[in-house]
Amino acid sequence: MDVDYQLAFDLAPVGLALSRNRTIVDCNQHLCEMFGANREQLAGQSFLILYPSVDEYERIGARMIPILNEKGWYSDDRIMKRVDGHNKDETFWCHVTGRALNRLAPHESGIWTFEDLSARRPVTAELTAREREVASHLMGGMTSKEIGRALAISHRTVEIYRARLMRKYQASTTAYLVHKLMAG
Repeated sequence: MDVDYQLAFDLAPVGLALSRNRTIVDCNQHLCEMFGANREQLAGQSFLILYPSVDEYERIGARMIPILNEKGWYSDDRIMKRVDGHNKDETFWCHVTGRALNRLAPHESGIWTFEDLSARRPVTAELTAREREVASHLMGGMTSKEIGRALAISHRTVEIYRARLMRKYQASTTAYLVHKLMAG
């Protein structure tokens, strides 16, 4: 049986993107629908257009490099933003997994999957870029010290951001904060 790989790519049940130097080379229909755009709007564009801020794009890109170098793949939950359509600029939680095709130059080329988590985890509070990063790591079960190392900030700074998140989500404990973050 012949397999039509282009058709499989186009109709995959998750968003797929092929990248070169953090630019979208090609993407499938599911990714286009998720971000409210068409292939022509995304192909040839920097992944920056899918991020809520330049800072998040740069920080996540820098954070990926050592992990991609070591493992060859990277995965996280992060806030992304819709590009066009009636939900333009809406932010949503997205699970992103990628594989570098060359571990020595991880951004050179890769394949990425995107899963929209908004049905399970809506974005309800207005968060800063750093609060979103800290929230993502808290949901991954990391301690303040581990988050501080991952984000290259002090654990005391992480605790300040965690306290802000607790106020915004009206959570009395970190466990309850994580519960509220997961629930939206």
